[in-house]
Amino acid sequence: MGQYFSDTSKNEDHGDLESSFTTCFKTTNTESKIITQEAIDSIELHLTKGNIQGANSVIRDALKNIDNVPINVAVTGEFGVGKSSLINALMGVGPDDEGAAQVGVVATTMMRTPYKHPKIQTLTLWDLPGIGTVNFPPKDYLEKVKFQEYDFFIIVSATRFTKLELDLAKAIKFMKKNYYFVRTKVDLDLDNEKKCNSRTFDREKTLQQIRSMCVNTFSQINMDAPQIFLISNSNFSDYDFPVLMDALVKDLSAQKRHNFMLSLANITEPAIDKKHNSMQQAIWFEACKDGLLATVPVVGILRDDVEKLKEKLNHYRVLFGVDDESLEVMAKDSQVPVEQLKKMIKSPYLLETEGETTLGEMLLKYLEKFASATGGPLATGLYFRKTFYLQFLFLDTVTEDAKVLLRQI
Repeated sequence: MGQYFSDTSKNEDHGDLESSFTTCFKTTNTESKIITQEAIDSIELHLTKGNIQGANSVIRDALKNIDNVPINVAVTGEFGVGKSSLINALMGVGPDDEGAAQVGVVATTMMRTPYKHPKIQTLTLWDLPGIGTVNFPPKDYLEKVKFQEYDFFIIVSATRFTKLELDLAKAIKFMKKNYYFVRTKVDLDLDNEKKCNSRTFDREKTLQQIRSMCVNTFSQINMDAPQIFLISNSNFSDYDFPVLMDALVKDLSAQKRHNFMLSLANITEPAIDKKHNSMQQAIWFEACKDGLLATVPVVGILRDDVEKLKEKLNHYRVLFGVDDESLEVMAKDSQVPVEQLKKMIKSPYLLETEGETTLGEMLLKYLEKFASATGGPLATGLYFRKTFYLQFLFLDTVTEDAKVLLRQI
C-alpha cells in the first residue's frame, strides 16, 4: 500500500493525523524524544499542509539516522576503581558473560579497549587507561585516546578524584563535550563506617560526607563542582546509578537517545517505562515510514503478517530482557527454575494461537483498551494497520513482563 489513506478518506483525515502526531509527540518531554525537535516541527508542518509524502520523507531520514549513528562512551580511571563493573552494568551483562569486561584482574589496560554492546550494535563502550599512566602522560592523553571519537566521558574514582582527572575534565569541557564524575564502591565505605561506628552510624549522613569530600576536591583548585554520582559496584539499582543513566540519556543528542535508552539494563521500573516510551515512538514512526497509517478495518491477519509479528515479538523480548536466553541466565543467577520464571510472564505465549480468529480477538480486545487510553490515536479517529496495533500490544506485554521479573528476582 503506497498511500497513507484510502481514496475515500484522504482529504478528511489529514486533521486526524496531525492531531494524533501532536498528541503523541508534542506532549513528550524533550529529553525523551528520539528525533530532533527540528524534525518534529518539519513533520507537523507537512501534516498541517496535507503533505503526507513530505512528512514521510522526514521520518525516513530521521529513522535512518537513529539506526546507523554510532554511540561511543569513554570510561576512564585508575586501575581497581571499578571501571569494568561499570562497563558491564552499562552493557547489562555479568562478569562471566561473553564479551564482558574482565573484573578483578591485574592491571592490563595499556591501550583503549572497546566493548560492543550485545544488543545494540551501534553502541561501543571504551575502557581507557587512566591519565598519567606510563604510556599515557597528561600532555599526550587526549590525543592518544582519540578524544574526538567519544560522545561523552565517564571519569571513575573509588576515593578522591586526582588533580590530573580534574585537569582532564577541564580539557573535556573546553572541547565542548560532556563528562560525568562517578564515585564507586560507596557500599564498601558504608560497611566500613558502620563497623567502626555502629552506634552512631547514619547512612545518609555518611553518603553526604563522601559527596562533600568529592566536591571539596574541586573547590581546592577553584573549579565548579559538577554533579557527583555515587554508585555501588555490586548493586547498580541503588544509590545514584539510575540518576546517572537519566543524565546520560538527557544529554545525548536526540538521534542517539533511542538506541542508548534501549541499551540500558532493567534495573528499575522507571527505566523500563522509559524504554517503553522510546519504543512506542519508534513504532509510530515506523508505521508512518512504511505508509501503513490508514482507516483499515480489523479483519483477517495474513500468514505473512503472523511471521513478521513473531519476529517483532522476539525482538522486543530481547530488548526488554525477557527472551529465552535472558531467562536462562536469570534462572541460573537467581537459582530459580526457568519454567517457574516463564510462568510469571505472558510474552512467550502471545502468539501460541491456532489461526486468524484468535489473533483477531486478541487485536480487538487491545483496540478497545487502546481507544479508551487518553490521547491514543483512536481517540482522534486515526487507525493504524492492525499489525501495528499488535506491536503495541507486544510492547506493553514485554514491558509488564520485565517489571514482573524485576519485582520477583
